[in-house]
Amino acid sequence: MNKNCICRICGYDNSPDEFWDKNGNPEYLICPCCGCESGHEDINLMSIRNYRINWNNKGAQWKERKLRPKNWDKNSQLKNILDKYK
Repeated sequence: MNKNCICRICGYDNSPDEFWDKNGNPEYLICPCCGCESGHEDINLMSIRNYRINWNNKGAQWKERKLRPKNWDKNSQLKNILDKYK
């Protein structure tokens, strides 16, 4: 799994497209799951945690509902998040 393809908010694997490049620069992509734009809402740990809390409090709704897998499990996906972003 490419860590740069994993959403820091919800753990969505956006492979092969990266949210962050190998130099740590944001690609400004919007996560189809939680709607976070890399380089904005996930720029620091405080904003990551706040966005995740708000997303969860709103029912963890998918931004692009047609892309949601039939057997999607939020808790399994959240396990993809790197420890430094939890």
